[in-house]
Amino acid sequence: MQVLRARVTGMTTNTASRTAAPRVLLNKVPEVTIWFWLIKILCTTVGESFADWINMQLGVGLIATAIIFTVVFAIVLGWQLSTSRYKPAAYWLTVVVVSVTGTLYTDILTDQLGVPLWISTTVFALALAVVFGIWWARERTLSIHSIVSRPRESFYWLAVLVTFALGTASGDWTLELTGWSPGVSVLLPLALIAIIVGCWRLGANPVLAFWLVYILTRPLGANLGDWLAAPKVPDQGLGLGTLVTSIIFLSAILATVVYLTLTKTDVIEGHQHRERTAKYHQPRREWPLVGVMTAAAIAAGILLSWASAQPHANAAAEGEGPNPAEANVHMTSAQATAKFPKPDVARFRTLIRGMDADLVKGDQAGLSSAVDAYEKAWDDDQPKLEKLDGKAWGFIDSQNDALFTSVRGTKDPAAEKKAVQALLKTLG
Repeated sequence: MQVLRARVTGMTTNTASRTAAPRVLLNKVPEVTIWFWLIKILCTTVGESFADWINMQLGVGLIATAIIFTVVFAIVLGWQLSTSRYKPAAYWLTVVVVSVTGTLYTDILTDQLGVPLWISTTVFALALAVVFGIWWARERTLSIHSIVSRPRESFYWLAVLVTFALGTASGDWTLELTGWSPGVSVLLPLALIAIIVGCWRLGANPVLAFWLVYILTRPLGANLGDWLAAPKVPDQGLGLGTLVTSIIFLSAILATVVYLTLTKTDVIEGHQHRERTAKYHQPRREWPLVGVMTAAAIAAGILLSWASAQPHANAAAEGEGPNPAEANVHMTSAQATAKFPKPDVARFRTLIRGMDADLVKGDQAGLSSAVDAYEKAWDDDQPKLEKLDGKAWGFIDSQNDALFTSVRGTKDPAAEKKAVQALLKTLG
């Protein structure tokens, strides 16, 4: 009887422990291979170009676009969470949607609420630190190879969303500080990624290296998308437009996901109850290599500080017209028009709406005439407006330059539409 009671007690204890333990799943994320980083960069580029296309080219509007993609994100995330193992289609669709959603959240703070990019960058960096802190306190690991429970997967996707928002804010802040063109701005995150990868190969902490590169691929992909879509003028872009860029990268993502689904080359087999042995990790080198990465970050900060102090114009401008110091700012509609006479603002808005109507009709000749009329009206009012608010005048004038370039230089309908919509938003 004592033996029987012991067996029953043991069975009860084991059953209770199994019930209390969180459900262990197969790893819900892919192996980190070259395919992982390739699709990640493709997704970040789509996040930038596709969000711009829906918001600006289709005229849906920033808030409406953000609401749509928040709903879509909730649906696809629900699909991803419902799976019991990594499925390429569900996982990478979630990454694509979260890249667009994170971009839109940052744009709302900047464009709608007028929050300076340095504040957005700081807030998102602190938010990411909080997410990682709570994740570590609860799970004692931040490794991508340990996503084998619902709580860990929830922390993972929350961190991914914040990294996209942080990458968007920091990338845009870099452009605002430096006035670099999208093509040039690609080089900074690319150089930092190369340094981190080198440190990883030399023995740096693989989890730290992974998340640093994950954040940096966001501005890398976004700037790459801007470079491909920007008007084909010197030092700007290739003139593909946001729609063509989105189609190219979505097609590349689809082809890669199909390949991974068929080959299963990025599937992590088995239950991951313990940390995997990292290929290059050498604990004794961790802190010296953290010092190397910190030095690289400090050097990047010095470079940005130096670049911001150099004379430069807004990246969208032609280089003529606005004072460079005034062009390199961001303002909300209320800030840009607060000190200007309302009748003047209404007149400019009417002229730009005429351009929008010409674009809808495909009337390039009418659009050119409307641009000429607008430029004359703007130049006639320059002495008065610049005196009232030089910073606002410089900001709007830099947007005018983007319009003139797209209509008279590239004649790209997508770029024309984007420039017109930007001015309409600025002028209310």
